Amino acid sequence: MTDTAQTPPVPGAVGKLYDQLTLNAMKEGTFNTNVHIGYWDTPDSEASIEEAMDRLTDVFIEHMKVDQASHVLDLGCGVGGPGLRVVAHTGARVTGISISEEQIKTANRLAAEAGMADRAVFQHGDAMKLPFPDRSFDAVMALESLCHMPDRQQALGEISRVLVPGGRLVLTDVFDRAPRGQARHPGVDKFCRDLMATMADLDDYVALLHRCGLRPRAVLDVTEQTTLRTGLELLKTASLDERPEAMVESNFAFADDAFHPSDLAGVDSFGCLLVTAERP
Repeated sequence: MTDTAQTPPVPGAVGKLYDQLTLNAMKEGTFNTNVHIGYWDTPDSEASIEEAMDRLTDVFIEHMKVDQASHVLDLGCGVGGPGLRVVAHTGARVTGISISEEQIKTANRLAAEAGMADRAVFQHGDAMKLPFPDRSFDAVMALESLCHMPDRQQALGEISRVLVPGGRLVLTDVFDRAPRGQARHPGVDKFCRDLMATMADLDDYVALLHRCGLRPRAVLDVTEQTTLRTGLELLKTASLDERPEAMVESNFAFADDAFHPSDLAGVDSFGCLLVTAERP
């Protein structure tokens, strides 16, 4: 299913949603600095959800190929957990943007508490019109953020604009793995509705990158390592009535009849792409 058949997210509404989710998590004591899925390298990996979320950031670091001389843009930075990990592991400078003002306040506080405020700066901004000059960044990372943007092509065009020649983009994005014409699983519909998201068009992804002036290096289906395993792990945790220290779903507190990440447990049609591209 293409974006044109879906209701485009409204940036201001997405910002307010994540403002509330961030405030709820802090109030309830369920705050998590990683607002994204996990990555398990092998089917028999025993990594916890928290370890798997950190592992996904490490996969991004491996693909971005940055060092202490690099400047990285974290597009849709959440509360700064991945960006701070990039700083800690590579020494690179990180600038993060989010449409959520509460996420930005929290990210800057966490950067200061970690002693990284000189290397990691987070600011409120809209990916549809990035507030940066051309060729400002050596790499861009976007963990599950494009799905919340009203126009992937416009967002990717802005990314291409702010990358230096040879600069890399690494992202994860969600897509519908089901054959065209097949009814969607209700959990996917709830995800799109309640998290104000759209599913990418897998058939068009390489062409989309080309249209935005980016050269694809890899477009990988990592569903088994990411979204599918995350849903199964959350369902397992819920069945045991456990609340581990870093539950990913804790930052998604909705009404009882609304989306919960475990709604996608075992739903292999809820796909995840790991994309690496570069600006020529």
